[in-house]
Amino acid sequence: MSAVTLRVGNLETMSDYYANALALVPLDERAIGREVHRVLGRGNVPLMRLVHMPDLPAVNPSDAGLFHTAFLFEDAASLAATVYRAAQDPRSQFAGSSDHLVSEAFYFTDPEGNGIELYLDRPRHTWTYTNGQVDMATNYLDPNAYLSTHLNEQVLAAAAQQRGTIGHVHLQVGDVAVAREFYVDALGFESTLAMHPGALFASAGGYHHHVAMNTWNSRGAGPRAARLGLGDVAITLPGREDLDALATRLRGRGLQFADTGRSIVLNDPWGTQVTLELPGAGAEDLLAA
Repeated sequence: MSAVTLRVGNLETMSDYYANALALVPLDERAIGREVHRVLGRGNVPLMRLVHMPDLPAVNPSDAGLFHTAFLFEDAASLAATVYRAAQDPRSQFAGSSDHLVSEAFYFTDPEGNGIELYLDRPRHTWTYTNGQVDMATNYLDPNAYLSTHLNEQVLAAAAQQRGTIGHVHLQVGDVAVAREFYVDALGFESTLAMHPGALFASAGGYHHHVAMNTWNSRGAGPRAARLGLGDVAITLPGREDLDALATRLRGRGLQFADTGRSIVLNDPWGTQVTLELPGAGAEDLLAA
């Protein structure tokens, strides 16, 4: 998964929030007409693009769109450092923490209502499966005990230099079956967990999930009107042959898309733009998109 695009009403507040709470730093910025596009990340890795669109109405939690953007960390100390930063920012809303068997996760909501997950995977060899589906649960994880065990002052002081990636994106959709047709049948993800009520988890390469779709808040939602919140989900494919195979599947299903040579861009059934791109996209590429 690549950088997630959010449409934001207050660019400076949101930039400052993600800098303070998640240690993301501005990498590049460009004005495109009346819009200002700002890319944030860690090191040289873009993780978010914020698009300033102050005239749009606020996020509606019952719409299709973003459930949360999930930031994946390499070790417990890096995760604990970012969880601590997010918890200390008064603009954060803490939404809980869970042991999912495959991962340990902490949840927040940003100042404009966008969901955030901060998580660490358990070693893949410890994951278990039932009837070919990965076992996941929502067990209690004590946030204070986790920080007491793993928080390291040196790691906390150098949070912006530590690696972070977009591990997965969890979406709100109007219908799980329709989401399966698009994200699994058309885009080519493999279903990894389909027995959870009102939700579907899917991935590539045997991961527990790169995308998830649920109807917990949005059952029956139709295409989303222009609002703040999720603008674009970006997915990296290994090579041009993978884009060609995707283009063939999309044509076979009669889906409209744009092919730029380095990416394929189309909308999901709820109007979220999905960009499937070749590796190596940097901040400048995001601003040119």
